[in-house]
Amino acid sequence: MATYTCDSCGMSVNATCGTCDAPLVNETLTKDDGSTVQVSQCPNDHGKIKSPLCCGADMSCSMA
Repeated sequence: MATYTCDSCGMSVNATCGTCDAPLVNETLTKDDGSTVQVSQCPNDHGKIKSPLCCGADMSCSMA
């Protein structure tokens, strides 16, 4: 399961899919310009979300 953590305050968030309740997995999305975005994705192809925000910045997720 992807666990996002705030680098500023240490808060962490686990996420599950609202459709099937499966734990979301950490993935990297490559944009057309070659840059990457860290996302959490449903393993059953119900979609993906960008990392959540905390303290005004994207929360990070270690690539485990």
